[in-house]
Amino acid sequence: MTASSFKDQLLKESKQNSWRRYSQCAALSRIILITFLLSVCSLFLLAWFVNKPEGEVRAIPSERYDFSSTEEADDDVDIPSDTVIDINPSPSFESNITSRLRHDPKILLFVETQYSPVGRDIVVVLEATRRRFRREVGLAKMPALTADDRGKFSLVIFENIERYFRMDNWNRSLLDRYCVEYHVGIIGFPPIVEHSLIAATIANLQLQIHTNLQLQNYRINSSSSVLHMTKAEEVLHGPLTGDDWTVFVPLHSTYEPVSWAELRSPRKFSSSVSSSKPEEELITAVLDTGALDGVRKVFFGQSLKFWLHKLLFLDTISFLLNEQRANSLTRYILIDVDDIFVGKKGTRMTDTDVLVMMDTMERWRKKIPGFKFNLGFSGKFLHGGPTGATDEETKGDDLLLANVSKFWWFCHTWGHSQAHLYNNSDSILREMQMNLLFAKEHNIPTNSGYVVSPHHSGVYPVHEPLYDAWKRVWKAQVTSTEQYPHFKPTHLHRGFIHRGIKILPRQTCGLYTHTMYLDSYPGGQQKLLSSIKGGDLFTTLLFNPVNVYMTHLSNYAADRLGLYTFEKLFDFVRQWTNLRLRSLPPSKMADVYFSMFPEDSEPVWSNPCEDNRHLKIWAGSKSCERLPKLLVIGPQKTGTTALFTFLNSHPAIKSNYKNPATFEEVQFFNGNNYYKGLDWYMNFFPVPENDNNGSAELFFEKSATYFDHEMVPQRAFALLPHASIVAILIDPVRRAYSWYQHMKADGDPLANSYSFLEVVTASQDSPRLLRHLKSRCLRPGEYAGHLERWLDYYPSTQLLIIDGDILRSDPITIMHHLQRFVKIKPFVDYRDLVRLDKKKGFYCQIMSNDSSKCLGRGKGRRYAPMDSQAEAILQRHYQPHNVALHKLLVRLNQPVPLPTWLKADLS
Repeated sequence: MTASSFKDQLLKESKQNSWRRYSQCAALSRIILITFLLSVCSLFLLAWFVNKPEGEVRAIPSERYDFSSTEEADDDVDIPSDTVIDINPSPSFESNITSRLRHDPKILLFVETQYSPVGRDIVVVLEATRRRFRREVGLAKMPALTADDRGKFSLVIFENIERYFRMDNWNRSLLDRYCVEYHVGIIGFPPIVEHSLIAATIANLQLQIHTNLQLQNYRINSSSSVLHMTKAEEVLHGPLTGDDWTVFVPLHSTYEPVSWAELRSPRKFSSSVSSSKPEEELITAVLDTGALDGVRKVFFGQSLKFWLHKLLFLDTISFLLNEQRANSLTRYILIDVDDIFVGKKGTRMTDTDVLVMMDTMERWRKKIPGFKFNLGFSGKFLHGGPTGATDEETKGDDLLLANVSKFWWFCHTWGHSQAHLYNNSDSILREMQMNLLFAKEHNIPTNSGYVVSPHHSGVYPVHEPLYDAWKRVWKAQVTSTEQYPHFKPTHLHRGFIHRGIKILPRQTCGLYTHTMYLDSYPGGQQKLLSSIKGGDLFTTLLFNPVNVYMTHLSNYAADRLGLYTFEKLFDFVRQWTNLRLRSLPPSKMADVYFSMFPEDSEPVWSNPCEDNRHLKIWAGSKSCERLPKLLVIGPQKTGTTALFTFLNSHPAIKSNYKNPATFEEVQFFNGNNYYKGLDWYMNFFPVPENDNNGSAELFFEKSATYFDHEMVPQRAFALLPHASIVAILIDPVRRAYSWYQHMKADGDPLANSYSFLEVVTASQDSPRLLRHLKSRCLRPGEYAGHLERWLDYYPSTQLLIIDGDILRSDPITIMHHLQRFVKIKPFVDYRDLVRLDKKKGFYCQIMSNDSSKCLGRGKGRRYAPMDSQAEAILQRHYQPHNVALHKLLVRLNQPVPLPTWLKADLS
């Protein structure tokens, strides 16, 4: 080989080696680049999943964990090996969520079904104690945990903690990391399993569980940091409710027992649970302090059907929420004794009964500061009234009047009459005045400000003549009722304020006028004791910081069940809780209640015809048929007045009477008119008439300000749950400009002081009134959010969304759609009712003489062209709202086509 050829060969090999090295380096670079891109994509995916909005959720894979060796336990057979549940979430990921962020005060509750008993019991406690919560059925999806860089949930509760144990790695890691970052705790109730689990290990939690056990002798750990209301000085002896208890065996120091119990039959069970000592206590509720994974948890071994767990559950919620608990132990008690002189001979209090009542009252005052019985009187029935009384009963009445100062007193009516039976206040006034004279004659105090209507008649549903009489005669400040918002469920009893009178929620105690003897108590003595000892009466006191109890004269005669019941209740409360019982006069009780719950001040008027109890105490002259069955809700400047005119053209459709202050709009649900009450609203509608064919008139109301008012959907649904709802939408940019021009034309000084561009570009640094004007101008056009709020209450089948452009150009088609929507009879061809006025440029009503009746000069006016810069700003502002609206309309699948302006905006 020549030197030249050798050199060429070396050069060739050198190039080949260089290419090989280059190729290797390039391959390595590609690998590094791909790895980097995958990592970035993973981070984006993770961030998207954590912060994505509601509705965009990742489906959870099928469960991969199983209780593989959980064969049904035999009472006489030992289970040789532990069952391991291998749940190992992925390592916690790094998060950019910082400790400065705060979560919203809402609880996330996972339930098995909408109707599961365990979940329902949890919901009752949360509702009764006014906890805001969101209920998720099953684990088909994990809801978005954050929104706008804020945590949405302050506590997570699992009806079935097995759902948490079995959660797939991805969602489990997300939830645990969220709980760590936002200091959110978890509460779990026992797993629902058909087969018994013996020493089943939750591997990543270092905890064993044993299920489906029968226990006895429950004891609470007095040193548990969870306890607040619960007192841990007693052992609940005897068998415990249920044969499906779960107990916990900690395998790590992170766990602290909250309570223990014993097996009922320890010899029959495996030694893996019970030692040779038959009295060994097993952990029935356990606190995980978070030492393992940073998440505090409390697991209960039984549902809330075990009454002590309701106490512990409330303490656990408060503990995990890190609440200030100093003032939460006080319970205010007021015991009303209704109808103190009303009763048949033989059912009334004797002088001996009165003496026992006063002695008991003095004894209770030593433990309940300020306590007095509160006696309600109807003077007509002193000494038995027309039916008479025994000598002992007459002495009882006289003894009460001789000791007037030892009690509190309140007025019923003179003859115990029901207010709703009177259509005007004159008759009620006479009843009140006669009772007032009776009180003065017998030195009964008349300045308490507290009154109670017999049978709660006229309090709710409101009968205005009653409130008139109360104010005029008794200068009433406070009353109470068991009927608001409904008698059942009782845990939702609330107060409200009407015409300056504070209405307190009243509670029942299981005693009525006919319950006089213990041995004939409905359901037996045990039923009453069960209510007292952890049942309904106990939980009423537990859940409500302010309690007004209703009792009757007869409950303090015969077996004196009133004294028996509350004596037992107070003893039980002192035995098992740290609650402090106090008593105040009614007016001060009302002050305490509404300072605690100021949101209750505003009433929510419901439909009396939806509740049979309400119907019984509602004036017979009133009719729900006067209420509208159709609401046109706006928004403003979309064509609502034109629709109002077209609807009134129909022979079977009638609008409300005009409001002198707001013309054709009543504006009941969105302003101060709402506080005037249901009677005021109903007076805007005529008494309905049926035609010869039996077709009823359909009343409607149009108030264009309803659409975007936050409270209106809830209020409207409470009163008109079956009403049809109609909204009209036009291009929100045009709507905003039209509204601004309307305000200018009406002489609004602010609108006339600023150009449209200045309004839409107002910033946080702008004057407050200008910012408010901008909000009023722009906010109604954010259609999707407002419609979603209406859909939170009304089903989509009751909502019709009309394209305002088509209403203007082709109202006949729209009115035919609307007639079918409300199912009105007769169906009318609107070609006979409206026609196009070529001079006006829009449709007008055809009158009987064939003339046209068009809207006034202010309707359909033309404005100067919109500033192009303002238009561009508004288009950008409304673009995301229009995208959301498009998604909503597609989902709703309305019988009318999508608005043409919406398609154009999104094209």
